[in-house]
Amino acid sequence: MTAASSSLRLAIFDCDGTLIDSQHSIVAAMGTAFDAMGLACPDRAQCLSVVGLSLPQAMAQLLPDADTPFHHEISEHYKRAFHALRAGGQLHEPLYEGIAALLDALEADGWLLAVATGKSDRGLRLALEHHGLHARFVSLQTADRHPSKPHPSMIETALADAGVGPEQAVMIGDTSFDMLMAGAAGVRALGVGWGYHVPEELIAAGAASVAMDSAELGRHIGLP
Repeated sequence: MTAASSSLRLAIFDCDGTLIDSQHSIVAAMGTAFDAMGLACPDRAQCLSVVGLSLPQAMAQLLPDADTPFHHEISEHYKRAFHALRAGGQLHEPLYEGIAALLDALEADGWLLAVATGKSDRGLRLALEHHGLHARFVSLQTADRHPSKPHPSMIETALADAGVGPEQAVMIGDTSFDMLMAGAAGVRALGVGWGYHVPEELIAAGAASVAMDSAELGRHIGLP
């Protein structure tokens, strides 16, 4: 680490369930994908429980008796369904309340920003561009270029992009997969209580704390 880089701090955010509330679109796309394969779709809670994993790994959890080629096939149906929602203007991915202001406050306090998500490169870019956020992140890591969470590869690459060490970074997410990924990378893990896993799961997976709103999250990250 150089003297200059030792002063940097990096906040790495998950996307779905942390920055953006995409649950309605995820559940709708899951329903279409399962229907295309002639299967009954899992319920909403089951669908949301695997958000954050790369698609084939998510399908493997939902369909443990199916083989790997089947998991990849149904994943492709999910992608097509999600793209169709976007093309038809039916995609619903609002920012959670207070997120834009939190990002403003972190940047004003000197923090660098990054994303580590199970989304694809294209999906993440479109989601962030829709909210005018894409250019604000120094590193965007997705399932297209990394093993699925909780493997630490996404965080390790974000650290390298930003030029910071693990002790200077924090991983913020709504699932146990995010907390476990942070632990594997040696980064402090902070949970949010507005996403898809309950706070007890986040604490059990290694979260130092769980914030219930964006203002509380800012304090947990270290904003004055």
